[in-house]
Amino acid sequence: MKADAAGRSVLGTLFLLLLLALGAGGYFLWQDWSRFVDAPLRASQESVLDVPPGSSFAAIRRQIRQAGLSDAPDLYWRALAQRLGVASRLHAGEYAVPAGSTPRQLLQRMAAGDVIQHRFTIVEGWTFRQLRAELARESGLRQTLATLSDAEIMRELGAGADHAEGRFLPETYTWTRGNSDLDLLRRAHAAMTKALEQVWAARAPDLPLDSPYQALILASIVERETGKADERPAIAGVFARRLRLGMKLQTDPTVIYGLGSGFDGNLRRRDLETDTPYNTYTRTGLPPTPIALPGLAALKAATQPAPGAALYFVARGDGSHEFSASLDAHNRAVARYQLKGGQ
Repeated sequence: MKADAAGRSVLGTLFLLLLLALGAGGYFLWQDWSRFVDAPLRASQESVLDVPPGSSFAAIRRQIRQAGLSDAPDLYWRALAQRLGVASRLHAGEYAVPAGSTPRQLLQRMAAGDVIQHRFTIVEGWTFRQLRAELARESGLRQTLATLSDAEIMRELGAGADHAEGRFLPETYTWTRGNSDLDLLRRAHAAMTKALEQVWAARAPDLPLDSPYQALILASIVERETGKADERPAIAGVFARRLRLGMKLQTDPTVIYGLGSGFDGNLRRRDLETDTPYNTYTRTGLPPTPIALPGLAALKAATQPAPGAALYFVARGDGSHEFSASLDAHNRAVARYQLKGGQ
C-alpha cells in the first residue's frame, strides 16, 4: 500500500511538472508570438512584395520569406491571420512595405487590397502613335497591343469604326500590377467621351461646328498651335472666324500631321503646297480627323472661343503669339517676329 501511494505521489509530481513545463512553454510561445506581431519586419528601406493572383496563404508566406522580410514560423503567421480575421481574404497584388512595417500592418494592408498605385500621364498634344509607344515602355503594365492595329484597338474598346487619333483624354491615370495597356486606354477613352459630351453641351451658340467630332478636331489643332493656356481661346477664336468666313485655316501642325513619318523636322514651302487631306493651306475647312490628343482646356477653347476680330496670328518666339485683324498687320508681325525685319 505504501509503495502504491509513493508511486501515485511520484506520478502526480511528474504530471504537475509536465503541466508546469507545458505552461511555461506555452507562455514563452505566447510571449514570442506577441513580440512577432508588432515587431518590425526585416526591411531597412521600403521593399516591394509582389503576390501573384491565385496565391494560397502558404504561397504568400513563401513570398514573404523569399523577399527577406521575415523567417518567423508559418504557425505565427497563420495565428496572426486568424486573430485578425483575414486568413481567407488576402488579395494578390504589389504591396509597398515601408521600413518599420510590422506583420500585423502587412496583413491588414493585404486584406484591404492596399496595393501600389502606379501613375501614367498622357501628355496634351501627343499623337496616338506617341501614346502607344509610351504605353509599350511602361514597365509592369501588361502588354497586349503590340500586334493590334489602331482600328483593331478601337474595336476592342467598342468604338467601332472611330478613328483612334484624339479619342483619349490627356491626364494622369493610376494603374496596378495586373492591369493591361488596353485597360488604361479604355479609361482614357471613356474620359474623353465624357469630357467631349460636357463641353459640347456647353458650347457657344454661334459655333461654326456641326458635331462634337468637329469640336474634337478643332481642339486638337488648338492644342498643337500653342502650349500657353491663356492663349487657347484666342487661337480657337481665330480658327472659328476663319471657318465662319470660309477662309483656309492655314495651320502648320495639320500639314505636318499629314506628312506623317516623312516629316524631318523642317517644314518647307513645297510641303505647304503639296495637297493632302490634312493640308489646310490647300483645302478649306477642318482636316478629316484630329491631329493630336487635346486636353480639357483645348476642348473648352474650341467650343467656347474668345470673341474678337483677329484672323491671323504669328509666333513671337517666346511661346506666345501676336494676333492681327488684317493681313497688312499680320505681314508686319511676320516681318518683326519671323523674318527679323523689325526691331
